Amino acid sequence: MKNSGPSPKIMPALSKPTLQEATSVWWHIGVLSFGGPAAQIALMHRMVVDQKNWLNERQFLNALSFCMMLPGPEAMQLATYVGWRLHGVLGGLIAGLAFVIPGALVILCLAAAYALWGQAPLAASLFMGIKAAVLVIVLEALLRVAKKALDGAAHWVIAAFSFIAIFFLALPFPLIIAAAALYGVWHGRRANAAEAPHEDELDKQPIALTKTLITIATWLLIWLLPLVLVGLFAGPELFGTLGLFFSKLATVTFGGAYAVLAYMAQDAVVLHGWLSAKEMMDGLGLAETTPGPLILVTEFVGFLASARMDGGVNLWMGLVGALITLWATFAPCFLWVFAGAPYIEWISARPRLREALRAITAAVVGVILNLSVWFALHVLFEKVENQAFGWVTLQVPHWGSFNPVLFGLSLLAGYLLHVRNWSIVQCLGLTGGLGLLWGTF
Repeated sequence: MKNSGPSPKIMPALSKPTLQEATSVWWHIGVLSFGGPAAQIALMHRMVVDQKNWLNERQFLNALSFCMMLPGPEAMQLATYVGWRLHGVLGGLIAGLAFVIPGALVILCLAAAYALWGQAPLAASLFMGIKAAVLVIVLEALLRVAKKALDGAAHWVIAAFSFIAIFFLALPFPLIIAAAALYGVWHGRRANAAEAPHEDELDKQPIALTKTLITIATWLLIWLLPLVLVGLFAGPELFGTLGLFFSKLATVTFGGAYAVLAYMAQDAVVLHGWLSAKEMMDGLGLAETTPGPLILVTEFVGFLASARMDGGVNLWMGLVGALITLWATFAPCFLWVFAGAPYIEWISARPRLREALRAITAAVVGVILNLSVWFALHVLFEKVENQAFGWVTLQVPHWGSFNPVLFGLSLLAGYLLHVRNWSIVQCLGLTGGLGLLWGTF
């Protein structure tokens, strides 16, 4: 008798691009990675999962959960992981660098212009139009990720508590992730240990500890040796100070640039006096509206601190300070990913650890919702204040600062992307051009 039950869903085979094809895509993503981590994760999901089929949904979410647990920019580290998975260390280096370099070049140019002339209104108008389209991409990605990651009532509850904890209670990001992981381990005790692993798991055996230690030692040397040499032999003492300061910062940036901004601002503004509080916020604004991770605000700080060390504005010294800052900020990201990436699939093959990873993924949905709400508020309103009510902190917009032009551009972007099926490049080009035109007149 034939089995009348439903046939299992057959997943399409994953594509394996050439290194040249992947490199082209990584540069494409790097140039278009506007809007902070939520938008960057959305763009990567669209390219890597939906369009190119390089990873399936489960692999993407496992990798995202892993990168969310690391210090540093999670979107850049996610790109590095996917590049590593496709083409090894070389692929990871290309993906990570391609994600950072376009934004770093833009920030470098804007920081130089800022040091010479102050704010550039036309650039702000251009980026305003771009942010309008990015807002639509962010919301679309949030819905997609939530639909795939939250496959049970417990995961919806975890995501909701994660959002409440970080948005209303301002609890530390590592604490939220740890709580989700503990629940997952507890729940995993009831999982069937004999459950067959997924067919696409790459490595079900424990990773050789020796290989991991060699990777850690190699990347520690790559990260720290140039900074030590700069500190010992560079003429200005500031260069060594920058390397030490941003290396320490790179180890505590859990939860992204927003989580570490207060710490960085306190030391850079109050302790070292490298720039003013207003300049710090201007730098964050530039990082928010340009391609690349938000932590590129550190490059802005390093440039201004070095360019002004002699009282004037020395762009060459600013360039050296920016390069030192970039190295100290992003070199450790490759250490975290290359040391931990081989364990992701190994973890997903074990019931308790897999359930912990799934619970973390649910918590990450709440974190992405927090980033999306934060981004939407700061895109649509020029003034947003944090107001405390006992244990609860609310981000309250000033309704008089609502930007109707940007809201209209967002509606236009939604129409172009979802009704007219325009590409992201076409949509960003039109909304950015309209924003620039509005700023001009």
